[in-house]
Amino acid sequence: MSAEQVQTKWGQFIPLVTVFFFWGFVAASNDILIPVFKKAFDLTQGQSQLVSVAFYVAYTVGSIIYMIISYLTKGDLINRIGYKNSLALGLVISALGTLLFYPAANTGSFPLMLSGLFIVALGFSLQQTVANPLAIALGPITTGSQRLTLAGGINNLGTTIGPLIVSFAIFGSVTSGNSEMSIESVKVPYLVLGAAFLLVAILLKFSSLPDKPQAVVETESDKTSARSSALKYPQLILGMIAIFVYVGVEVSTASNLPAYMENNLGFKTQDIAPFISLYWASLMIGRWTGAVEAFTNDMNLQKILRFIAPYLAFGVFLGVNKFMNHDLTPFYVYGLIILVLIIADMASKGNPARMLLIFSVLGIVALLTGMATDGMVSVYAFTSVGLFCSTLWPCIFTLAISGLGKHTSQGSSFLIMMIMGGGIVSWLQGAVSDATNIHFSYIVGVVCFAYLVFYAWRVSGILRNQGIDFDKKVSGGH
Repeated sequence: MSAEQVQTKWGQFIPLVTVFFFWGFVAASNDILIPVFKKAFDLTQGQSQLVSVAFYVAYTVGSIIYMIISYLTKGDLINRIGYKNSLALGLVISALGTLLFYPAANTGSFPLMLSGLFIVALGFSLQQTVANPLAIALGPITTGSQRLTLAGGINNLGTTIGPLIVSFAIFGSVTSGNSEMSIESVKVPYLVLGAAFLLVAILLKFSSLPDKPQAVVETESDKTSARSSALKYPQLILGMIAIFVYVGVEVSTASNLPAYMENNLGFKTQDIAPFISLYWASLMIGRWTGAVEAFTNDMNLQKILRFIAPYLAFGVFLGVNKFMNHDLTPFYVYGLIILVLIIADMASKGNPARMLLIFSVLGIVALLTGMATDGMVSVYAFTSVGLFCSTLWPCIFTLAISGLGKHTSQGSSFLIMMIMGGGIVSWLQGAVSDATNIHFSYIVGVVCFAYLVFYAWRVSGILRNQGIDFDKKVSGGH
């Protein structure tokens, strides 16, 4: 590893994380659109989840298009046009998708709305294929997972803000008492978002981001990349399923929460946004906690920051909701649940496989608790799933592409393809809800977490057989 890779390249990392913010903003905003579209277009719970299906299946379609183009041109598309140019191109594609919200809102067309979301996510697919391995590569491998966790924390700043802004655009101020929804009002925030996409595309084009990260160049001739394809690595194959079920449980838990709160607890649609915001803020809380190691090697300072970071993120959530004039009283007790996250993070000792195992078990406990209780206790339990999903993406991604070398971008594309789990699992939970009830439907998420427990156990042995031991890497980094 070259000398400049000893520390994180913050000058390149900071502009990169802007795209992570956008992914979160749009993904979490979908949870507000789902109940709005359900009422406006008179949809069943299963049909309303087509919002998630259209958005997340686009990731798969985008990855397939990427692989077809790479095959037809006999070369990896991203390696040829460069990582930076690929990011800019992805942002332009997403901007084109936001333009469809204007005619869709004016005509009240549900299919056109879905088409706009599909194209936005199509651009996100290319962005994610580039940005995730790039975040890992902009510094030492020992803190690659933590760096991706930090980028995820910025992503969840977007998920915290997104539902509040979109809800405000549709319903106006909570204090106004407005309960009328306007489909036409959806177009304004998305057109503004499209303009932001184009602005960031220009900024990234002229940033110092590398066209090809040095870490990938260095490993192209490495013995660990001697296999002919990324699909020859079992950690990737099993990791693809893990990404599918992880994104599935993360998205479906949130996207079905509005229906649960409306049907079982009597909440009004416009009053649910702060709780959706809390769910996605929970991912931010967990990711800020998990990113501590990316900032310092000082073990004592890390212990202090592990307590400061999550409550700082929780403070951001409270501050944003205070600014939006929401009642904060229901949320203070959540500070106690955050202690469980801190203890679990410390127990993982920075090992992504161990963290995946511990947090997946806690996810199962949270869902079963929510299913076994009623009232606000169940809401807090379902919301805490966000805490335990928070570091799973970087854990799975890091474990799945470890040792792939020159096949890293190909492996990344396969993983991004599996983001479609967010749509498929959400639809499946919606269908189970229609067949039984919304409360029982969360059993789907329990099954997803169960597979993640299996993957965490299995991948450790697979990587050790390839000479990759994260306990040694982490201890060597200190």
